[in-house]
Amino acid sequence: MRTSPHAVREREITERVDLCLPDGRLNPAAVGWSRVPLHRANLRGWGRTMRWDYWCVTSPEQVFAFSASSLDYLAGESAWFLDRRTGEQTSSRGLLVPARQVSFSERCGEGSVRIGAGAVRISVDETAEGTRLRLKSAEMEADLLVHRVPDRESLALVVPWSSRRFQYTVKDVGRPAEGTVRVNGRTRTFSAGDALATLDLGRGRWPSDILWNWGAAAGRPGGRDVAVQIGGKWTDGTGSVENALILDGRVHKISEELVWRYDTSDWHAPWRVTGARVDLEFVPEHVRLADVRRALYMRSREAQAFGHYRGTVVADDGEVVEISGLYGWAEEVYRRW
Repeated sequence: MRTSPHAVREREITERVDLCLPDGRLNPAAVGWSRVPLHRANLRGWGRTMRWDYWCVTSPEQVFAFSASSLDYLAGESAWFLDRRTGEQTSSRGLLVPARQVSFSERCGEGSVRIGAGAVRISVDETAEGTRLRLKSAEMEADLLVHRVPDRESLALVVPWSSRRFQYTVKDVGRPAEGTVRVNGRTRTFSAGDALATLDLGRGRWPSDILWNWGAAAGRPGGRDVAVQIGGKWTDGTGSVENALILDGRVHKISEELVWRYDTSDWHAPWRVTGARVDLEFVPEHVRLADVRRALYMRSREAQAFGHYRGTVVADDGEVVEISGLYGWAEEVYRRW
C-alpha cells in the first residue's frame, strides 16, 4: 500500500493513434494521456482481452448505473438503481457464455455498444444530440440521453503494464443527462438540470488479477462546472495515472500516484485521498458490496461507496479549488479472470 504520493512524468497525446501494433502488442506511441479520446482500440486475439463501458447517472434523488463488458469468450452485463432517499436498491445481472450479439466500438464517442442477448439488454449509441443509453431487464427499463457539451474535455490515457498487458481508459465525468428509468414498474425521472452522467470506458489486455481504487464526483457549486477523477493501485509503477480536476470543462492533469486511506472493516467510515495537489475526504452515504465467484478461477469483489467529497484540489495555474459537498463515489475492486 502506498504511504506517500509519487510524481510521474506523463506525455500528452494530441493526435489520433492506434492502441496496438499490427501484431497485437502495445504501440509505444500510444502511451500517454489526452484531453479528448484519440486512441483506436484495435485489439486482436484472445488472452484476457477486456472491453467494457460503465455508465453512472446521479441526481439528488437517485443513482442508476450499468456495465456492459466482454472478456474473450464471455460477456457480462449488470444494472443497479439506488433510491437515495430510502436507501432501497435494485439490481440486474447476467452472463453470456459464449458471448453472442455483443459489439463494442473501437473509438470512444463514435459508433455503438451492444449486448443483445441475455438477462440484461444494453444499447449505447452516439447521436447528434449526445449519447443515448438504453437498457432492458426483468427489473429495469432505461432510456436516457447524456448531452454532449461543446469543447468539454475528458481524461483518456493508456496504462502500460507491459507490451502485452495494457489498458486504455476514458473517464468522462459529469455530463448532463435526462430521461427515465422504470424500476419494478415505477418510473423514475432524471432531469438535465441536476442529473450528471459519468463514463468509464476500458479497452485492453489485463493481468490475471488486479486491485484498483476509483473515485469520481461532479457538480455545479456556485454555477461552476467542477469534477474530480482519481484512481490508484492498479496504475502504480506504470508511469501513468488517472488523476485529474475538470474545471469549467478543462482537464487539469494531476501526474502523481495518490495515497488512498480507508478502513476495509468499515466501508462507511470516511476515506482520505491525498497528494501534493490533492487533499480530499470522502464521506459515504450508501455502500454497495458484491462478491461474485464463477467457476474456480473467476472472482469479482467490490465495495463501492456513494457520498460526498470535501477538501481541496490545486489547478494547473496554482488556484486552490475548494471541494465542498461534491456527490460521487469511491471504490475498491478486485478482479480475477
